[in-house]
This record gives sequence, C-alpha cells and structure tokens, in this order.
Amino acid sequence: MRFLSSFFALSLLPNVLAFPKKPPRPAPGGKGSAIGPVASLAIANKNIAPDGFDRSTVLAGASDASVRLPRALDSRKQGRTDLHWNVINHLADTSMLRSTAIHWHGLFQKGSSWADGPVGVTQCPIVPGDSFLYDFRAERQAGTFWYHSHYLSQYCDGLRGAMVIYDPNDPHRHLYDVDDDSTVLTVGDWYHGPAPSLSAVPTPNSTLINGKGRFLGGPAAELAVISVDRNRRYRFRLVSISCDPNFVFSIDGHVMTIIEANGIPSFLTPIDLLETTGFAPTPTSATRAFAGGINSAILRYVGAPVADPTTDRTPNSQPLNEASLQPLTDTAAPGEARVGAADVNINLDINFANGLFLINNATFDTPTVPEASTPYLATKSSSSAFQEVQLDNRILSISTAHAFSVVRSAGSSTYNYNNPVKRDVVNTGGVGDNVTIRFTTDNPGPWILHWGLSVVFAEDVPSIASSDQPPSWDQLCPKFDRFGPEDPTPSSLTHFTRR
Repeated sequence: MRFLSSFFALSLLPNVLAFPKKPPRPAPGGKGSAIGPVASLAIANKNIAPDGFDRSTVLAGASDASVRLPRALDSRKQGRTDLHWNVINHLADTSMLRSTAIHWHGLFQKGSSWADGPVGVTQCPIVPGDSFLYDFRAERQAGTFWYHSHYLSQYCDGLRGAMVIYDPNDPHRHLYDVDDDSTVLTVGDWYHGPAPSLSAVPTPNSTLINGKGRFLGGPAAELAVISVDRNRRYRFRLVSISCDPNFVFSIDGHVMTIIEANGIPSFLTPIDLLETTGFAPTPTSATRAFAGGINSAILRYVGAPVADPTTDRTPNSQPLNEASLQPLTDTAAPGEARVGAADVNINLDINFANGLFLINNATFDTPTVPEASTPYLATKSSSSAFQEVQLDNRILSISTAHAFSVVRSAGSSTYNYNNPVKRDVVNTGGVGDNVTIRFTTDNPGPWILHWGLSVVFAEDVPSIASSDQPPSWDQLCPKFDRFGPEDPTPSSLTHFTRR
C-alpha cells in the first residue's frame, strides 16, 4: 500500500464492483477510539517516536494522559451537528509554543465565526492552564474534515487529526460495506525538531500514515496496517494533515472511486492515483520513494502473511483530474454564467520575493486584535453578493467559510459555470496558471484565505460587530496579554492586545 496524498474521502472498489452479495454494513462510526462530539480535548506535551525517532510533541486526547498522534474526532451519532469541544491547555514544554487555538477545517461556522480558530483573525490563543469551549453547529454538513492548531506552526509538532461527521442519508452508502474508525486515513509530514527551531522551508524527515512511518536511514519502525476482507468494499476517508508538502496516493493492484471531496458528494470518479496538484499528472510525474517502507503503509488482507509487502511500481493509468469531481447536487456556480459577471470581481496575483509571499504586491500583516477591523478585502454587506476571485501563479489557497465553485481549474483555459467542482481548498498550479473561484457571501465573519500567505475577507461587517461571542472569548486576549511573549517566539509573531 503506497500512501502519499490528501483531502479526499474514498471508496475502495477492488475489481470495480465485481462482488458477490454484500454482507450487512456496520453502522457508521462503529467501534474505535475517536473523541466527540461533546467532550474535553486535552492538549499536552508527550514524547513519542512515530518513525523511530523520539521527540517531544504537542498532542490531543480525551485527557492529558491519553494524548496521541493523530487523534480522531467524530460525530459518533448519525446526523448530529451540535459540536462542543472544551479545549484544555496543559502545555509546558518551552521548546515549543505553549499557547494554542484549534481550527476546525472545512466546517463553515455559520453564525459562529468566533469559534473558527485562526489566531489574530477570530481569537487570541488559549494560554497554558486555561480552557476554552468551542460550541458550534456544523449545520447541513457531513463528510471528512480535519482539525489542527491554528497558532503559527504549532500543528507541525503534532496537534492535528481527522474529524468525521457521518451522514445517515449518504447518497453513496450502497457502494460500501465498511465505514468506521478503521477506515479513516491520515497522511502527514513529520519533523525531528520542534517547529520553532526549523528553517523557513524545512524538509520533512518522514511521512506518517495514521501516525506511523519510517525515515531514511532509520530503524524499521512499525508501519500502519489497514486490515481488509476479500470481496468487501471499504470507504477510506483520506485526509492530508500535512504542514507543508503535497502528496500522491495510490494502492498497488487496486482501483479506487472518489465519492466525496471536502464534504461534497460527487459523481463517481474512478482513479488509481491522487495528487494534490489539482490537475492530471503524467503517469511518471509522481515521486516513487518507498525503499525500506518509507512513505508507505500496508493494506493487508485477512489471512495474508504478516510481512512488509513489495511494491510493483506499476505506472498509474487513471490519475485524478480535479475538474472531474462534479458535485451531485447544487451543481451550478452562483450568478450569471460568464466571466466577470459576479457582483464583486477580485484578482489576486500571487508572487514570492525577498523571502515573502505577496498578494497584489502586498504581504500580510498579522492583525493586532482578533477581528476584521481593517480587512484587506471587504465585500458588500449584502448577504447575496456573488464573489468571483481569480488566483494567479503558485500556492495552495484555502477558504474556510464556504464551499466555492472552481469555475476554472489549474492547467485549464476553459470556464465551467454549469457543474464546476466545489471545494474548500484548491491548488493554483504553476507559474502563469489562473484559477477562478466563485461563491456567495452568505456567512458573516472574518475568514482567512491562506496557505503560506494570507488574506482576510470580512464578510457582512455590521453582522460581525453584532455577533454574540461567549464571555470566555472576551477573556482570551487579556489572559494572553498577561501571559506575555513566549520563548521561543518567532520574530513574526504579533503579541495581541485588546483595543
């Protein structure tokens, strides 16, 4: 089993649905060790050796004694959307950041932008010894998401994991037999040094799949094993929890079918290779570094020998083309179906100079208070304004509060307003590429569009000012003010004070 990929929920279909009669399907969210949706989430330091190298980390768990990498969260009850996670900060290791904040990636936070998590945009950090209750609804959302620290580079030290909301009315539920904690797969980069000590563009020491991996020249550490029965169909919920690299994902000898991406059910898309570039790669373009079990996990059939398999390195013939991920419902992009016909049209030219990412020749200044008082881009206050945003050149760009229509994908010169792919993350491709997204401004709040760079969209500013944050939110900044600068504190960190 070769793992190197991100952001897609998959149904594994060996022999392309050529199966005998199916046995009963276990209920979603079956036996496992995931936490949620009403629970404490303790954040603590712990020494672990996920690839054979021991180091201190920042991890999450139901208690400070049960933290582990990665820790999954899920709804447990089918269709439940009320989420209450009380984050308790037990961090004490001064080689890493000790304050924290959690971002719930992919959840729209309708009416609860204060709970979105990005430090400096929606909140101040939670200081050591304190706690903060994230209490919100994931209304009309289901699928595979992830959570992570949104305080500088802290999540590179381990504070990240998958988050699943099961759908009792999944339109594709007849296509798979197994969908539980055992089929949630996380892929992430791993570093042997604490994040504050790493260089600006560090090279990962290893790739971890479900928290296990090996590094070049290291010991034969235990690999993640996914056990399967012959002639059963498995829904693999695959999530990249990476800090930096893009990945490629394939399974030797199997064809997969994508059924959901970013919480959006899609028409069936058979593939044997996933890349995060967002457009179809050539069969030889993927890095194939698997010697000694690095960058790998094991798909093991029940009854097969307990041993590391060998890879056949067969060229892949069905790589994913992002534009083929057409949604099952709500297919059309909002607004009139022509270029530039949105109520507001924004061009973002992305560049890199003097060690800084630039958007329209400006770099991002971290806000001094966690609110959109002077946003870089402010939309109309109307809740029905259509936004069309063009992203040029290179960098992965993410919007949190919306699933947007990608009306023009990387590597393409055509526009599709009728049935475009809907995503909450898109890759803008290479130099000279143009990616165009369109969405409706129907979710008041300050939302960060970012990944290696940042822009804050302030949506419906009057509603932001009148939003109802809990009293505990108002105490975060004064407490962080009293806590004082951290050591280590990257030079780019702004110390927050309330105005």
